[in-house]
Amino acid sequence: MAEITGLVLPFFGLIFLGYLTARLVDHPGEAMGWLNTFIVYLALPALFFKLVSRTPVEELTRADFILTSVGTTYVVFALIFAIGLFLRRNTVAEATMQGFAGAYGNIGYMGPGLALLALGETAAVPVALIFCFENAAHFTVAPAMMAAAGGSKQKPAVVALGIARRIAFHPFILSTFAGVAAAFLSFELPLQRLIDYLAQAAAPCALFAMGVTLALRPLKRIPAEIGYIVPAKLVLHPVLMYLALSLGGAYDPIWVQTAVLLASLPTATNVFVIGQQYGVWQERASATILITTLLSVATVTGLLYLIRSGALPADLFP
Repeated sequence: MAEITGLVLPFFGLIFLGYLTARLVDHPGEAMGWLNTFIVYLALPALFFKLVSRTPVEELTRADFILTSVGTTYVVFALIFAIGLFLRRNTVAEATMQGFAGAYGNIGYMGPGLALLALGETAAVPVALIFCFENAAHFTVAPAMMAAAGGSKQKPAVVALGIARRIAFHPFILSTFAGVAAAFLSFELPLQRLIDYLAQAAAPCALFAMGVTLALRPLKRIPAEIGYIVPAKLVLHPVLMYLALSLGGAYDPIWVQTAVLLASLPTATNVFVIGQQYGVWQERASATILITTLLSVATVTGLLYLIRSGALPADLFP
């Protein structure tokens, strides 16, 4: 347990330092713009490129793993969406936001750093695959659902073109595909040392920025939906991911553990961004992100203990 504590405390400590700094230092929220730009356009893309480019090509084509992991995430999304729409009588747009709050984990800012720190570089490929394909799905589902809800006044063809452009030109996805090409061609860029420096900065900068973002969106009230969204995100999602991958085929134990770890992460800050973009559920999204992040200190620590102690076998259904 001391090993797990030593692993988790620095990780969540960076988030806390970001939160504390933002509370103590008086800077406008716009000051975060350049740091977020550095993270999204340089540091994290460099990390994904570095990890994927050094991976054997055959490991990058596991369609079964991709379909199972992304499919499980959308089972959780569909469940929370149905609860919001049919039981709580929310609008389609509100139920969509609740679905994302329960299924869209912080796999960009928190995922790579924590998975590589806890499980080693073997976790790089499943992290990259889950990140790329889940985000491609999220970038598709969010505008499509909002258009169906009437939140978009654009024509379907314009919406579809916007979705395709957002997926094709997202820096994380572009860097991952560039890494796949480099792996296929066994090609190493002459700027490899610069890429290494950027990749090393990705996790600490992303976690610090996440803490600042949480501080800039203080909790005003606890929404009623928290009662079912929080357990869905922090408990149901990783449990279903574990069962689905155990049933779905023979995977490397590290791949199973990585997928479960990513599924256990708190609600992504992008959920607030989506809500803000469409003017739906913003305050409640902010509250959900803060609460799931705080509670994930305990749940993620517990999961890492199960993984490191061997209490979470990857062959539950051999």
